Amino acid sequence: MRTVGTLKSAGVRAGDEVVVPAYGSAEVARAVVELGAVPVFADVDADSYCLDPAAVADVVTTQTAAVVAVNRFGRRADAGWIREVGQRHGLLVLVEDEPGADPAGADLRRAHAAYLDGRLNGVRTPTPAAGHTYEQYVVRVPGNGRPDRDAFARTLRAKGVACRVPVLAPVYRMPGLRRDVFLPQTERAVDETLALPVHAGMSRRELHKMVGACNALGGLLQPAF
Repeated sequence: MRTVGTLKSAGVRAGDEVVVPAYGSAEVARAVVELGAVPVFADVDADSYCLDPAAVADVVTTQTAAVVAVNRFGRRADAGWIREVGQRHGLLVLVEDEPGADPAGADLRRAHAAYLDGRLNGVRTPTPAAGHTYEQYVVRVPGNGRPDRDAFARTLRAKGVACRVPVLAPVYRMPGLRRDVFLPQTERAVDETLALPVHAGMSRRELHKMVGACNALGGLLQPAF
């Protein structure tokens, strides 16, 4: 990411507000702080995990100078609507790729994702979207939020499935970035999401095994959607 340089060259100054995602890596928010500007956190869309344009509009003030959206897990942010919000308020709008994003192997990841989409029924699968590269295949675990998600993940790992929690906390709870805010979609995503492996080297047998494990466990939980 070249967030600092781009914001600086566009005239964003110390004290200006920059709207950033509350869910995901803290890198963008820290770049804003490095510039001397003020990160303002906006909630995310429940399906894409990217900035929700309506949430962006809700936090814009007379001090807002820019919005930085981030493509999340290989899914593109709703740049068109976010730019419309930016134009309405005279804001710079940047759309960045997630740190570590790698388009190599996207076709195989998409094939793995399609296989899982058609077979998983114990978890809520990602909402399909054009151009999704599935850098991570992020599902939602039904039940009682974080306790059930964490128990689900532990059991999957015990069965040999290398799952991981993609985001451990909202950015506004991270050191140096703490704010007294509560964004419901961000909080829910942090508590419910789990990334299942879909890397290009996975075999169909491994995918089948993962489907069986997820479906058996998910059937024991009450959906919270």
